[in-house]
Amino acid sequence: MQSQNRFFDDLAKLMTNAAGAAQGAAQEIETLIQSRFERVIANMDLVTRDEFEAVKEMAANARAENEDLKAEIADLKKQLGKKKSASGK
Repeated sequence: MQSQNRFFDDLAKLMTNAAGAAQGAAQEIETLIQSRFERVIANMDLVTRDEFEAVKEMAANARAENEDLKAEIADLKKQLGKKKSASGK
């Protein structure tokens, strides 16, 4: 009977050690993956949120200015057309 208890005690110790080793290996793998992921991101030419927002605002301003210039050109064309028709008569 004593040998069976010793067998189960040894088996429990073995399982505990195996679980600890597996947990340590999992942490090492996680650290390795995280460092590789950080290295890949560092090598990418990514912009920050602030830089993106600044460029987005510049594009919106340029778009609005473009619309204003289109309207101004259309007005100038109308005025030029009126002058041509008035001088042609």
